[in-house]
Amino acid sequence: MNYKIKFKVWLEKDKDIIMGLGRDKLLREIERLGSISKAAKEVGMSYKKAWSFIKTMEDRLGVKLINTRRGGKGGGGATLTEEAKKLLNDFEKITKEFEKLTHKLLNHE
Repeated sequence: MNYKIKFKVWLEKDKDIIMGLGRDKLLREIERLGSISKAAKEVGMSYKKAWSFIKTMEDRLGVKLINTRRGGKGGGGATLTEEAKKLLNDFEKITKEFEKLTHKLLNHE
């Protein structure tokens, strides 16, 4: 038989979503581009929605995930906090473990 196993991974706290693939991608783009507005555009969402995701994650986790610098002559910017980097790392590890499991199941190891 020829088929694939599909899955979605997300992290919750008190039944509220903290992290999923979309939020993971947003944070990774903020890290790469150094800008919330550029990251939002890259992942195809509004700046307002991106900020909403960030604030929701921060509120649910009780930690700051993004450090921002206001615009001006040199322009603004955004960087990830150590907590955000840990969250991304944890999410990546969990996702990779699911990928290993699906590979193992399909190969009947």
